[in-house]
Amino acid sequence: MLYVFMGPSCSGKSSVARELKSLINIQIYTGKDYLRMAKNEHDAWKVFNEELKKASNNKELNSQSIVYITSEKKDVSKIECLDNAVKIKFTANSEVIKSRFAQRMKGTLPKPVEKMLEQQFLDWENVDAKLHVDTGIETPKEVAKKIYEKQKMF
Repeated sequence: MLYVFMGPSCSGKSSVARELKSLINIQIYTGKDYLRMAKNEHDAWKVFNEELKKASNNKELNSQSIVYITSEKKDVSKIECLDNAVKIKFTANSEVIKSRFAQRMKGTLPKPVEKMLEQQFLDWENVDAKLHVDTGIETPKEVAKKIYEKQKMF
């Protein structure tokens, strides 16, 4: 299976992916990890897209699945096999997201970063997915369990 975890930065995507990895056989790719697959970005994306296609066409639950994590909306639109993917949109209250990001930056959130987070939050607002999760309400472990329990329905 191919899972696309999408949403703003610090919305819990990576935390849930780590929890899900303890439940099922998945390989996790984040952001631009695919760049390691070839010498230039175009070729790397082609190779990566083929891997995503294979995963999206494999519905056997015990086989290795891929989780692709992105906070960039444009990356989602580049995935050719998106119709077969399990798209999961992550969110949390904007103040929760800012607080989480500030922790990454040792407690200080510069204004340009705050504005970038606010824009990301707005960018993802009207994006549709098979499952929407709010990590301000549910823990990563709870979300991973929910995905695990629903995977037969995807």
